[in-house]
Amino acid sequence: MAIMFNSDEVFEMAIRIERNGAAFYRKAAGMQSDAENKKFLEGLAAMEDQHQKTFVEMRKTLTEADKGGTVFDPYNEASQYLAAMADTLGGEGSPTVADALTGNETLEDILRIALGLEKDSILFYLGVKDMVPAKYGQEKIDEIIREEKRHVATLAGLLRKVKEK
Repeated sequence: MAIMFNSDEVFEMAIRIERNGAAFYRKAAGMQSDAENKKFLEGLAAMEDQHQKTFVEMRKTLTEADKGGTVFDPYNEASQYLAAMADTLGGEGSPTVADALTGNETLEDILRIALGLEKDSILFYLGVKDMVPAKYGQEKIDEIIREEKRHVATLAGLLRKVKEK
């Protein structure tokens, strides 16, 4: 039996992934001795907070069909499964990445890690999209993917600026 989700559940994952991404930047900021770098990374955490709010607002626009049930789930196990997926497979949303920070990373290192994680997030959502039937809002996942692509472009631009210093 194939695992299926609806777009509401995917937005739930996206919100969690953004929350975890903000935690990554806050942890990295807390490890910085340079005040300018710390402020820069706190700004990226705030950017992730804004992305989370964007996904919350996008989620509010979903129709009842987009929230339709795909499986019988009397114990709400799907929500637990989604949280586990977001925490382990969701690229930027993986708490283990933040845990792996040593404090020896340069700002450029952190941005490279973040850029890779954002790209992983896009791949994650492309895979998840195949698990959302059209009748449950599959096209809405494209909105998440477009937003993540904007994150990649933003981080790539920031990385270029840091490398030029």
